Amino acid sequence: MRGPSVLRALGPTSVKTGPLEALVFCLAAMQISNAPAFAVTSSNSSQSKASPAMTPSSISFEPISFDDLPGWRDDNHLAAWNAFLVSCGPVLKAGPKDAKPGSAGSPQELLDICARAMAIAKSKVPQTLEGARTFFEAHFRPNRVTGSDHPGLLTGYYEPVIKGSRTPDEVFKVPIYRRPPDLVNMVPESERGAKSSALTHKRKTSRGLEPYFTRSEIEEGGLSGLGLELMYLKDAVDAFFMQVQGSGRIELPNGDKVRITYDGKNGYPYTSIGRVLIDDGHLTADEMSLKTLKKWLKADKARAIPVMRKNHSYVFFKELTGEEAKAPIGVNNIPLQPLRSLAVDTSYYAIGTPIYVDAPQLKHATPPGQFHRLMIAHDVGSAIKGSERGDIFFGSGDKAGRLAGITKHPGHLYALLPIDRSHAHKSASGGP
Repeated sequence: MRGPSVLRALGPTSVKTGPLEALVFCLAAMQISNAPAFAVTSSNSSQSKASPAMTPSSISFEPISFDDLPGWRDDNHLAAWNAFLVSCGPVLKAGPKDAKPGSAGSPQELLDICARAMAIAKSKVPQTLEGARTFFEAHFRPNRVTGSDHPGLLTGYYEPVIKGSRTPDEVFKVPIYRRPPDLVNMVPESERGAKSSALTHKRKTSRGLEPYFTRSEIEEGGLSGLGLELMYLKDAVDAFFMQVQGSGRIELPNGDKVRITYDGKNGYPYTSIGRVLIDDGHLTADEMSLKTLKKWLKADKARAIPVMRKNHSYVFFKELTGEEAKAPIGVNNIPLQPLRSLAVDTSYYAIGTPIYVDAPQLKHATPPGQFHRLMIAHDVGSAIKGSERGDIFFGSGDKAGRLAGITKHPGHLYALLPIDRSHAHKSASGGP
């Protein structure tokens, strides 16, 4: 699951970049459930200051045709099919959810379509580009968002690769903690982003439920001596940004790499430190980027610590093993797919919903230059708020981080919502 996202760390809105709130920082992408913002325009701050909060009941979804989607026929629908398919198992396992007021589509109908997709996959007849497009067109209808008082924003997040150790030494001193046994979820993890204005987790005590330790309290020894240390990193700044992303691959001294992922947080709302630095006059909005933010923090560690602690939110991790360790995971243990997985606000979209993203100004992510593609709602993030706010998963490693860190672009989200089965042509099963 993601954390706040690259852009989140950065900036005003709490979303990653593009949608990430504007970008002030593509760094804080989704204190995700795993992993989806560094953008300066993170929805936490900038958008909330600019206009009244948007509620699900204030927006609606207007049916349109597939021909109305820019670049629809040019997309790789087979890649989108594969992304849809990997989430169907986890979505079916999670079971039906009640439809939320103002949200898109029927969760039960989405489950039915997932079951059909998995049946096609189990037939062992290879899916094709044309078959994948036919499947989506036969079972879904695109819908545009209407009534939104916030422009669409796209940001990006990624999985960092960081050197670390299972044991502390003179080099690796900064602990990464497992989930404490006294941590209690106040909301389901899949709803953490949508309900992040209040405490999403608390601490179970003999007196009842209480707020958990803040980042400052944890870093000053609040969890020391409990045996919760999972890994040790070299640098507190790297640890901070891994929490923002919600996942990471740790390269151990012997060369082995292990994958760790989000396993809860202390419950506090995410605060964009990029916005803090801008508001305090240390950097300008034009200067702000993931690279600039990291450079400023690492230039003076003593100066950096109190700034990072202004973000009370703190993420806990677990190590993935076996099949789960093959890919970074989003909400409900969905394997994230580079440039096909999208972190969304679950006030509007059920996990597993196909969403067509139109962002013509986002030109660095794909070879053709303009970003028009079908993505799947695979993740959530504390900073991802709004009906047209999306956080794009760029993949793992430094290159993915560079691309995510400069993503802060306007765009539109079109929800593909289930259509009545009677309207789907009997022969349009989506099979090859």
